[in-house]
Amino acid sequence: MKLSETDKVFYNDGYKLGLQAAENNLTKEAIYAAAENMYKAIDGLIESLLSFASRENINVDCKKGCSFCCHQPIYAVSHEIDYLNNYISNNLTQQEQDKIISKAEKLQVERSKLNKQELQYHKGACPLLNDDGSCLAYPARPMACRIYLSRSEHSCRLFYEDPKPDNHYAQLFEFPLQAGRMMNEGFTKALKSAGLNSGEFRIEEGLTIIWKQKNE
Repeated sequence: MKLSETDKVFYNDGYKLGLQAAENNLTKEAIYAAAENMYKAIDGLIESLLSFASRENINVDCKKGCSFCCHQPIYAVSHEIDYLNNYISNNLTQQEQDKIISKAEKLQVERSKLNKQELQYHKGACPLLNDDGSCLAYPARPMACRIYLSRSEHSCRLFYEDPKPDNHYAQLFEFPLQAGRMMNEGFTKALKSAGLNSGEFRIEEGLTIIWKQKNE
């Protein structure tokens, strides 16, 4: 696929950050630091977009406590799952961790039985979703969560309540979606070129794999 000039900029930004981790021998600390810098960069882009939207009276409906998007399958790359797990292990209580593990394992069993199309429209609460609609690991949330920016809460509600093919879809801003994807692809490519292969997993799937490996 031929990339646009804008796509190339974000891809290269992600690639450079991935190289920083590679230059430090791909230690976990180096990968975490590089991933954090990537997240800061995309968060800064989102903040700029929100400021522009406010000045131009463009509607943005995302807000704390709105969690319709937290019920659909959320995908993350291996290094993101590892970064997320590290945050959970070091910042949440054992009770919170146990609750996340239980919810992740249950959701993984449920979704592992679905085919590709069924999975696309399946709704199940993310194991990180708190009772008040907030995220228990918000600072470490994957790229997919950071770039999901809606123009219409109503469209998100419809897709949550009636998720059928060719029916309702959330009205999202395309620019942050594409920017984040390109940055993450560049980052992952740099890690791969340095010898670290990555896979893509749903959050509950990736976390369950890590916890099972710990207990083997």
